[in-house]
Amino acid sequence: MQRNARPIIVTAALAALLVLLWAACLVWGTVDIDAGSVAAILGGGSSGNDAWDVIVLQSRLPMAATAALAGAALAVAGLLLQTTFNNPLADPSVLGVSAGAGLGVAVVMLATGGSVGAMLGTGAGGYIATMLAAMAGAMLVLTVLLAMAGIVRSSTMLLIVGIMVSYLASSIISLLSAEASSEGLQSYVAWGFGNFASVGVDQLPVFGGCIAAALAASALMVKPLNAMLLGTRYAQNLGVNTRRTRNLLLLIAGALTAVVTSYCGPIGFIGMVVPHMARLATGTSSHGRLLPATMLAGADVALLCALISGTCGSHGVLPVNAITPIIGVPVIIYIIVNRRRINYFN
Repeated sequence: MQRNARPIIVTAALAALLVLLWAACLVWGTVDIDAGSVAAILGGGSSGNDAWDVIVLQSRLPMAATAALAGAALAVAGLLLQTTFNNPLADPSVLGVSAGAGLGVAVVMLATGGSVGAMLGTGAGGYIATMLAAMAGAMLVLTVLLAMAGIVRSSTMLLIVGIMVSYLASSIISLLSAEASSEGLQSYVAWGFGNFASVGVDQLPVFGGCIAAALAASALMVKPLNAMLLGTRYAQNLGVNTRRTRNLLLLIAGALTAVVTSYCGPIGFIGMVVPHMARLATGTSSHGRLLPATMLAGADVALLCALISGTCGSHGVLPVNAITPIIGVPVIIYIIVNRRRINYFN
């Protein structure tokens, strides 16, 4: 296979796999629906079974769209951070954005006992209160990080700041958990499992629009990202404002993480693992070819997790965060064992 053709072939294969996994998510689940009936429902007709019509249009279709968008968003966020920090193990959660979102949700579910959700008419730890609290917490942490980025010049030190923010948020959550009611604690634990089915048809346009805008912004950063692969000094010699570029990349990665976390809960491993899978598959570190492959690979992995989640649980849907480590840990171990033979950042 020619080296220049390899990324194109891999990207096409990932796109074909995306279609297959999307179809599988619509057909298989706790209730299996034959492909012909699904096609009829999607075509505007009816399967002859009202329950199937509701399952496909109101549950599985938005769930599949949410999984694909969330997977692409987290994977791209991971890619941006790994390039920014020149660290193959950088991950969206390392910024502290996921922890900030978790802290916001903890305040609603644990500190108030769900009373905020009740005031909004959504019950204890309800959807509206959860989403708003997670977004507020994530954006608060992102604001702190952007402020620190204007003070701290070293990307490594900024990475440490993100880790410290995560520890601080986790500590506060632990304190809130110790004093929380059993109902609030149960709601928070359920949110922490991660769930692609939390975005309904009404919320999907806002969710998809926010992610699409952030992904488009990331595509505009391809040239600065490629310059940063050469190192800070080389990038500066090429006319790249490295500090501004770093801040923009942090903003984009943080926004992608914040949106996904606020709607779906903290989804682990996808942001760390998928960029490596895309690099190994395409054999390139050029972001012009790596970015599309990473988006598609992230969507594929998330759809696979959603499919396993919906089909393998004998007592209901499995938590997404119980599945992502099964896929992610072997990849990370492979990277650690073969780190001397794998050169990502050139």
